[in-house]
Amino acid sequence: MLIEIGQVEAIFRYPVKSMGGERLEAAELGWYGLEGDRRLAFRRMRIEDRSGMPWLTASKLPDLLLFAPQRRHDNAREGGVRKDGAPGDLPTHIRTPDGQEMPVFGEDLATEVGRRYGAPVQMMQLRHGIFDEASISVIASDTVQEIGRLAGRSFDVQSLDVRRFRPNILVRLLRPAPFQEDEWLGGVLSFGEGDDAPAIAVTMRDERCSMVNLDPESARPAPEVMKAVVRANQNHAGIYGAVTRIGRLAVGQTIHLRAAT
Repeated sequence: MLIEIGQVEAIFRYPVKSMGGERLEAAELGWYGLEGDRRLAFRRMRIEDRSGMPWLTASKLPDLLLFAPQRRHDNAREGGVRKDGAPGDLPTHIRTPDGQEMPVFGEDLATEVGRRYGAPVQMMQLRHGIFDEASISVIASDTVQEIGRLAGRSFDVQSLDVRRFRPNILVRLLRPAPFQEDEWLGGVLSFGEGDDAPAIAVTMRDERCSMVNLDPESARPAPEVMKAVVRANQNHAGIYGAVTRIGRLAVGQTIHLRAAT
């Protein structure tokens, strides 16, 4: 049985892992998440820890959040590929925190990021994306607001503070209640109407890291945010999903849950 749980309040995509994101009115949901989401990342050329993760993230360089992917319209496409050789759904340039725009695959950008990090890095592209746990993430605005309240901060979803949690889909719940996402585990979320509506299987709770402490506008840390998530819900906020039906997502779509049996 399908249960209506809310609406799509916002859609976010992050073309370069850990860099600034994009707020969209609509996006294509493919088998590997949102088209163009986290298809690029900087690889650390020297890995001194044993985590096995070669990617440079904002947990190691908070300044990454202040780099903004850009698309220049003067890069004409031929057959879905830009003349600079990159697929058409990827950014062409990156705006640095200092306001400079550099080609996404250029040496200048890699040098600038490497200088801030203190070690060499290389921009990489992966066709199926570069994800920590799963290709799609969802959180409810009530969850974000409750974490803000517990942390002594006034998160305003409309001002995009929700970006701390870097979701793909923000949900406006029909039955407001924080951490309601935990109840969806094992179920399937569908977006829009009809038997062919895009859908994801809810596979796990989203265990949070220090990224939630970082202000997306300044990269300044606020440790009380993650502490609030730990106290309130064992360090979980939102869910991860696996795509089970592809299609077009759009703000305002009704979201239905087919609960686990």
